[in-house]
Amino acid sequence: MTELMKLNIGIVGACGRAASFKLACDALHDVRIHAVCDINEQELPATAERLGAAEKYIRYDEMLASSKLDAVIIGTPMHLHVPQSIAALERNLHVLCEVTAGVSIEECQRLVLAAQNSAGIYMMAENYTYTRPNVIVRSIVEAGLFGTPYYADGEYLHEVKKLSVQTPWRRTWQTGIDGITYGTHSLGPILQWMKGDRVESVCCAGAGHHYPDIHDRDFENQDTCVMLCRMCSGGLVKIRLDMLSDRPHAMTNYQLQGTDGVYESARTHNDKNRIWLRNRSESPNEWMDLEDLADEFLPDYWKQGQEQAAIAGHGGGDYFEILDFVNAIKSKQACSIGIHEAMDMTLPGLCSQDSIRQGGAWIDVPDSREWI
Repeated sequence: MTELMKLNIGIVGACGRAASFKLACDALHDVRIHAVCDINEQELPATAERLGAAEKYIRYDEMLASSKLDAVIIGTPMHLHVPQSIAALERNLHVLCEVTAGVSIEECQRLVLAAQNSAGIYMMAENYTYTRPNVIVRSIVEAGLFGTPYYADGEYLHEVKKLSVQTPWRRTWQTGIDGITYGTHSLGPILQWMKGDRVESVCCAGAGHHYPDIHDRDFENQDTCVMLCRMCSGGLVKIRLDMLSDRPHAMTNYQLQGTDGVYESARTHNDKNRIWLRNRSESPNEWMDLEDLADEFLPDYWKQGQEQAAIAGHGGGDYFEILDFVNAIKSKQACSIGIHEAMDMTLPGLCSQDSIRQGGAWIDVPDSREWI
């Protein structure tokens, strides 16, 4: 493929999280990082050189207006995701946006309408849906070996007290609001395991405040928040978010219960992802190592791309989400986490914030498909 046929990508937030997409872009032959944008004027020249970008911008609107782009990758703070996505979609550019999709239901409505009216594709970059164990479980579910999934559990346990103060946007949008403010890493894979289902209503409660910030102020987010999700199918999902408790690291944990199978992810580095399947296990009380099923259930695209995935980060997620995004642009496959899937993963957390303010009341979760 010639240079002229490559997709021109612009990255906003390039000096921070978005720079990690370089390895994924480098692994593909039909994309190039053409422009970078960041308000960090001091580090931007070195970032542009490191990412191989021909153009660099301080202002996002100037990059959109001046650079010849096909798509943008948005890796900026959460409250900028919707306005920056809409600005690109209004120019019919393709958008890959970091999580969460938005920080309010009202702005999510605007984003859905912008995506509906744009020739560009919107995709949310939920990288935990691409990790090796989560992909294997999805394939096993799709093969019918779990029977009917009816319960799941997802946890995001990532202590960020110091990081939250160092980055003020986190202090505002992650630890500055009570409820599930950062739940898509937990809910995203589960919704793919419960394919065709969505969260109908949520309730949320917290465990109190035990760790003040460096200014001796309580974080608005309680140390542990738990959201119960009532699914349209009648199933139940539990999501736990804890970014404040002092504890050993165990960032993402998952469980899935079906009529014919059970999955429990590893909780420590010495643990294994374990699975029980009625039609594969020798006894009702015998766990299997999930990895023993990898040859059979890990998809071919993962096997073929695992060398590139290993160097791109986030358990392969950064590489495979870029691959999916590019393939969707080139119409090789449907967008895996399009606008409505992004809303299915984002809106329950936003509704949980209403629930916890109302003492744990059940709150209906809107279906973004009805906004069109």
